[in-house]
Amino acid sequence: MSNMSVDWVGYGYAGLVASGGVMGYVKAGSVPSLAAGLLFGGLAGVGAYQISNDPQNIWVSLATSGTLAGIMGKRFYGSRKFMPAGLVAGASLLMLGKLGMAVLQKPQGS
Repeated sequence: MSNMSVDWVGYGYAGLVASGGVMGYVKAGSVPSLAAGLLFGGLAGVGAYQISNDPQNIWVSLATSGTLAGIMGKRFYGSRKFMPAGLVAGASLLMLGKLGMAVLQKPQGS
């Protein structure tokens, strides 16, 4: 466990998603925003924890960021409002890019 590298980007993404749900609830009283933010933020946190323990275990992070990129990308496309859909869609696309780079740079034979 001493050679464990912490997935700080993944934890930051999880915090962004969860705090976005909380802000949706605080500003607009949106219970669905709170529930979705905490659910997806929690899943992103689990994914970051898994990547921290095994950099090849990207599947929870990949599913979470891919789902959010699709859902929030569609909402952003329809509303053209950066907050919150554009921000989460953009952050999710960046996470997908980070995960894709991790797969491509995976050490062979270790």
